[in-house]
Amino acid sequence: MSIAIVTCRAQLGLHAPLVQVEVSLGSGLPAFNIVGLPATVVKESRDRVRAALVNSKFEFPAGRITVNLSPADLPKRGGRFDLPIALGILLASEQIKLHPMQGHDPGEIEFYGELGLSGELKSVPGMLLAAAHAARAGHGIVVPQPNAAEVRVLLVGAARGEGDASERVSPIMYAADHLLAVCAHLDGSVPLPILPPPLPQTVRWISDAALDLSDVRGQLQAKRALAVAAAGGHSLLMMGPPGAGKSMLAMRLPTLLPPMTEAESLEVAAIASVSGTGFQAGNFGRRPVRTPHHTASAVALVGGGSRARPGEISLAHHGVLFLDELLEYDRRALEALREPLESGVVSIARATYHTQYPAQFQLVAAMNPCPCGRYGDPLGDCRCTLPQIAQYRARVSAPLLERFDIHLEVPRVDLGEFAESALPSESSAAVVARVTRAREIQLTRQGMCNARLTDAQIDRICSPDNAGRALLDRAMKAFGFSARARQRILKLARTIADLSNDATVGASHVGEAVTYRSFDRRPPPS
Repeated sequence: MSIAIVTCRAQLGLHAPLVQVEVSLGSGLPAFNIVGLPATVVKESRDRVRAALVNSKFEFPAGRITVNLSPADLPKRGGRFDLPIALGILLASEQIKLHPMQGHDPGEIEFYGELGLSGELKSVPGMLLAAAHAARAGHGIVVPQPNAAEVRVLLVGAARGEGDASERVSPIMYAADHLLAVCAHLDGSVPLPILPPPLPQTVRWISDAALDLSDVRGQLQAKRALAVAAAGGHSLLMMGPPGAGKSMLAMRLPTLLPPMTEAESLEVAAIASVSGTGFQAGNFGRRPVRTPHHTASAVALVGGGSRARPGEISLAHHGVLFLDELLEYDRRALEALREPLESGVVSIARATYHTQYPAQFQLVAAMNPCPCGRYGDPLGDCRCTLPQIAQYRARVSAPLLERFDIHLEVPRVDLGEFAESALPSESSAAVVARVTRAREIQLTRQGMCNARLTDAQIDRICSPDNAGRALLDRAMKAFGFSARARQRILKLARTIADLSNDATVGASHVGEAVTYRSFDRRPPPS
């Protein structure tokens, strides 16, 4: 009896636990069994592996073949185990022999790839995540050639020379396009070239040149609110008639956000890598912007399904989630956003495992003021009754409404803003400079943006001066703000002060913050 062991990793959420593919060849009637909690697609690898070996001019062993995916209680999914299984069979049958590979012990190399029937290696999802875990373990990795650009983003920091050299992740990675190329690498006849780091270049993305804040005519208050939202990472809800520019404003918020750090870029890339759409190497360093349709379900928004994939809120991690026509979304889907907005994490539980995805996204939403959209528009002809308007707006619950840091009314643009004599609008580049300075102040002071402050931190960092506290107390009584609304006002006031480079939160900062809570104002009880 011969046994061979090949190493790879499974994928559970954003975790990539190590898996040992143990292949045993024994005598007896021909059989090919895969054990170790394999999914259907893994069981089907028996036919793919058999065809790939035969068509690559190898001999498929007669007798009993047992493949154990260890640990046995860990779910295994996907075609990534095809290559390790094929290599295990070849090693156990001594059709190939191991040789030291460029200073690496063969047991410290992880192998991934779905096999075509002719032996070619096809791409598999989640390779960036597997490569990152392999690098932390000090392992090399062999991936299909189509995944080469994806895993090379791990070498961007090394190419730039950023960070402490002792802490920099520099994995040894290889890419192959065929089973025969991997076998030649293992026996030392034709070693695979080590994937080089990408050429030194700036991959961090600040803004899309096609979108700029200067494109928006008028709407000075809305532009100011966008700057405040970008500076502190605050969520934003806009309400106004159709054509007022709500969507136009929302799509320009990403152009005001500061560049992502290397660690943030890798987190975003890893989430995209394990998603159904996959990761595009050209998007590395670009803040994600997600705009799901209003028919999206709760599972599509928060994640889940049989494979517990990340939802829109996780795909928008460190970026923007824009919900246009907010009141058209299913209420259950909207209510599912409440916990992730507070915690920045979404937990998905299944019968066999539990996983978490990060979801520190910036929520931006737009809605009409009434069913016809013309309520409050001086040029509109709204015929909606007050009960109809109240019922329409009630589609957003009070708890969710309070979780928006900024409430913004966007009126119709004055026609004078389109005149040639109108003053030019401020560009995104000018605003992002102020936003970046404000973010740097926050990161230096508390290590996070103001929107993520806890209640204890709010009391310590956002406490206003006497005049500001008196103004806030009067607003609480006059408008009936809740305790949650009060905390959000303080965080907004702190961000406004940071934009002005003021160390103390004063009455002017609190006053502006109060104006951004217009949708949850209510008269005090009589």
